[in-house]
Amino acid sequence: MTPGTTPTHDGKGQMVTLSGMNDSMGKNRFALFLFFLLMGFVSCSSKNIVVLVPDADGTVGRIVVSNRAGSVEISSPYQATRIKDESSIPGHPETMDQENVKAAFSEVLAVHPSPPVHFILYFENVSTALNADSLKVLPQIVDTINARNSVDISIVGHADTAGDKNFNLRLSTRRAEAVSNLLIEKGIKKECLEISSHGEENPLIQTDDNVSEARNRRVEVVVR
Repeated sequence: MTPGTTPTHDGKGQMVTLSGMNDSMGKNRFALFLFFLLMGFVSCSSKNIVVLVPDADGTVGRIVVSNRAGSVEISSPYQATRIKDESSIPGHPETMDQENVKAAFSEVLAVHPSPPVHFILYFENVSTALNADSLKVLPQIVDTINARNSVDISIVGHADTAGDKNFNLRLSTRRAEAVSNLLIEKGIKKECLEISSHGEENPLIQTDDNVSEARNRRVEVVVR
């Protein structure tokens, strides 16, 4: 199976494949759109229908819907393709009325995952110690994780450009680990946490080399 493809059975033995297309930055856009393979929800519903719905922030990706007979790409909000059976090519894309989609598929849309929640924590200079304001944010992160029953939390460490580049990479890693440990101490499961670090390579505030910048001494936490 190729990366970014999802084979989906329709309950009749037919297989339809949904493939995410890559954007210009090479990132798979699966997280940016919601697709449905729905059986029996529309009139004349001997067909299956795949509808491309915008993400919560309005972003729309692209998917290719394919079966043994052929494939079609859909890339516009509320654009849909209908599949009669596996010996028929998916139908030409058509745009469905937004309100009709919401009315017909309300139960499915109700389980649409909430958008990720982002937090930024700041650190003392050349340190893995959070500053006082960021310590106050930790309970909010824990509450958000618990409220969403999240099992997918990213922790990304960063540093400013002051000092040695390799040292800053190690420092950003230690900062991410420090935040991870604090969350674990507050009851968050270790296996739900994914740690990475960028060193000084992805500054929040652009500076020259060898510049101490408090806003770049940070860890970003993303709760999905």
